Amino acid sequence: MSKKTKKLSVSAVVFFTLMFSLASYFTFAAVQGNFGLFRRVQIQAQEQELSNQLAQLQNQISAMENKTRRLSDDYLDLDLLDEQARKVLGLARGDEIVVR
Repeated sequence: MSKKTKKLSVSAVVFFTLMFSLASYFTFAAVQGNFGLFRRVQIQAQEQELSNQLAQLQNQISAMENKTRRLSDDYLDLDLLDEQARKVLGLARGDEIVVR
């Protein structure tokens, strides 16, 4: 029995090398590229952080709106007015003792 050995031609080697290179490139791009998996995880983490910041800012806005409403002409909260006068202007009543 004679043994036949088949050799790959040069064009087949070039073809397989090119296909392997393309597959490697696209796999790398799918994982590390601008639209890859790692970038997606970064964007999701950033989205979560920004959502938390948005919630904090909305809470601050609602607190400011509440204080603004309580100091408006239509509804005046005297305790809040007294608190703000003491804090912002540094006012105190004559019968109070100020300790620093």
